[in-house]
Amino acid sequence: MLSKKSFVLRINPETMKLLEKWAADEFRSTNGQIEYLLQRSLLESKRWKDHINLSDTDKSEGKKS
Repeated sequence: MLSKKSFVLRINPETMKLLEKWAADEFRSTNGQIEYLLQRSLLESKRWKDHINLSDTDKSEGKKS
């Protein structure tokens, strides 16, 4: 398994509250939700070309395209 790099994120309290709610709604940890959103953004902007395609990510998350 690949190791993950840790870093401190300073974030507006209201933004954090909204992310926590969104993560709970999708049965993810807050950290998992942030990572998921970053990965989707990288894929959609075509900056992460060597990774799985976006529709595969949606299927594994149980989402519809």
